[in-house]
Amino acid sequence: SRETFPAGGFLTPSTVTEGVPKDSQPSLDLASATSGDKIVTAQENGKAADGQTTNEVLGPQRPRSNSGRELTDEEILASVMIKNLDTGEEIPLSLAEEKLPTGINPLTLHIMRRTKEYVSNDAAQSDDEDKMQAQQTDTDGGRLKQKTTQLKKFLGKSVKRAKHLAEEYGERAVNKVKSVRDEVFHTDQDDPSSSDDEGMPYTRPVKFKAAHGFKGPYDFEQIKVVQDLSGEHMGAVWTMKFSHCGRLLASAGQDNVVRIWVLKNAFDYFNNMRMKYNTEGRVSPSPSQESLNSSKSDTDAGICSGVDEDPDDKNAPFRQRPFCKYKGHTADLLDLSWSKNYFLLSSSMDKTVRLWHISRRECLCCFQHIDFVTAIAFHPRDDRYFLSGSLDGKLRLWNIPDKKVALWNEVDGQTKLITAANFCQNGKYAVIGTYDGRCIFYDTEHLKYHTQIHVRSTRGRNRVGRKITGIEPLPGENKILVTSNDSRIRLYDLRDLSLSMKYKGYVNSSSQIKASFSHDFTYIVSGSEDKYVYIWSTYHDLSKFTSVRRDRNDFWEGIK
Repeated sequence: SRETFPAGGFLTPSTVTEGVPKDSQPSLDLASATSGDKIVTAQENGKAADGQTTNEVLGPQRPRSNSGRELTDEEILASVMIKNLDTGEEIPLSLAEEKLPTGINPLTLHIMRRTKEYVSNDAAQSDDEDKMQAQQTDTDGGRLKQKTTQLKKFLGKSVKRAKHLAEEYGERAVNKVKSVRDEVFHTDQDDPSSSDDEGMPYTRPVKFKAAHGFKGPYDFEQIKVVQDLSGEHMGAVWTMKFSHCGRLLASAGQDNVVRIWVLKNAFDYFNNMRMKYNTEGRVSPSPSQESLNSSKSDTDAGICSGVDEDPDDKNAPFRQRPFCKYKGHTADLLDLSWSKNYFLLSSSMDKTVRLWHISRRECLCCFQHIDFVTAIAFHPRDDRYFLSGSLDGKLRLWNIPDKKVALWNEVDGQTKLITAANFCQNGKYAVIGTYDGRCIFYDTEHLKYHTQIHVRSTRGRNRVGRKITGIEPLPGENKILVTSNDSRIRLYDLRDLSLSMKYKGYVNSSSQIKASFSHDFTYIVSGSEDKYVYIWSTYHDLSKFTSVRRDRNDFWEGIK
C-alpha cells in the first residue's frame, strides 16, 4: 500500500497508522534502528510547527554586578543560596556539593540556578560597594563605613542564627507531634522492630499508616517485603520503568548506568532472545504473551554476570542480579521509556538520549540535544518515533529510522523549561509539562499547539502554578494524571479539560516524583519526600465513604 504524507512533507505516526489494523501496525526493528548514523544531532531547520522561526540557542547570560561588571564563577556560586529542606540550613552553592546529601536531585539544583529561585546573598551582590569601602580604609569616613558594614553583616548572621534556632525548636515540636501520630498509627519510630537500621529487609516489618479519618478496611495493611534489589546502584536511583509486558524493570540514576532486571519465570525467554537476535542486521522480535507464559522455569541457567541465584530466596520475583547493564551516559539519568518491542530509551543530564535493545549489549543510537533532556516517550502506536522534552524549551518528535527530528515546536512564555512529556489519547496528542505549571497539548500529526491546562489551585499558596513532574494517560477514559510540586496529583478529563479528581497527602515540594497507575488502573501510587509510598484508589468506593466530595481524594494508605 502507498504511504500518504501530510502537507508538511513529513511522515508522521498518525499518517502511517491510519487505517492499518492493530496487528500490522508499523514498529521499530533492529535493522532500521542500527542503520545510518550512530550519533544524531538535533537540527531543526526552517520554522516550528506554529510558524516560529528557529532562534539561535543562547546559554544563560552571565550575571553582572551593580556597576555592570561580569561576576566571576566564584562570586556567582557564592551568591546562590541552597536550602536543605530537611534541616532548613542555607548554604552557598559553592559548598553544596560538600555539605548537601548526595541524594538531592541534580536536576532540581540546576533548575533553581536557571530560574534564580534562590535566596540572594547581599554581600555578593554589592561587591563594588565593598571594593570602594576597602579603598577608603585610610580615611575616617572609610573606616566608619567599613565598621558599619561589618556591624550589618554581624547582625545579619545573628538574625540567621536566631532563625535557625527557631526552626530547630519548631522541628523538635513537629517531631513530638509526629511521634504521637506514629503511636496512633502503630508506627513508633523508637520501636526497634520497625527501625530502618535494624533487621534484614525480608524480616523487617513494613510501616503502615493511613489518612486521618480513613478507618478502613485497608487494601495494603498486610503488605510485606519480598525482595530488596539494593547494592547494585551507586548513589540515588532517579527513575524506574516496567516494560509493557511487566516482566522487565529498567532502573537508572546517579551512577550513569541503566540496569535491566528480569523476572525469574521470564529469564529463559529473554536470554534465548538475546542469543537468537544478537547478530547484526536481524530484525527485533515482537512481544509474544504465549512465549513469555511458556517460560515458567524457576531453575535458570545463570545470568549474564555469571553469578548463580540464591536457591533459598524462593519468594523473590526478580533475579538478584541485573539481566544486563548499559553504559555510555556521562551524567545522571533522568527518564526511561520502553517500546512494545523491547527497545529502551534513556535520557540524561549529558544532553543525550540513547537507544538500547534488550537483545543487544551496545548502544544502538545516540540522539544529541542542546540542553538536559528531562522527559522521553515512545509513540504508543508506532515506536519508530519518540518524543523528547528538554530544558531548552523545545519539544521534538524524532524519527529513529531516518535519524532526524521529524517535527518540533517551542514553548512560549517567560519560563520555557520542559519538565515532563508524554502522549495521550493513544498518541493523538503530545503533552508536555512546564516549570511554571502548564500542561500544553500539541496535535501529534503536525505538532501544532492544541490547548493547555494551567495546573494550580483556585486559592491559597498553590494558586500559582508549580513545576509539573509527571504526566500519565488513563487509557480508555480520555484522562491524564498530572503530578506537580505543590504536593498534589490531579486527574483531568480531556473532553472538557475539567478536574475530575485531586489527590493529596504525599509530599512533593521540589523533587521530580511522578505518580503512576497500577496495571489495572484501579490505584494511583507515588513516592514522597517523607520516604513513604502513597496509594490512593483512582475513584472513591462509595460503600466506604458516605459523605465525601467526588472530586477530592484525601484517603490514602502509606507504606515504608
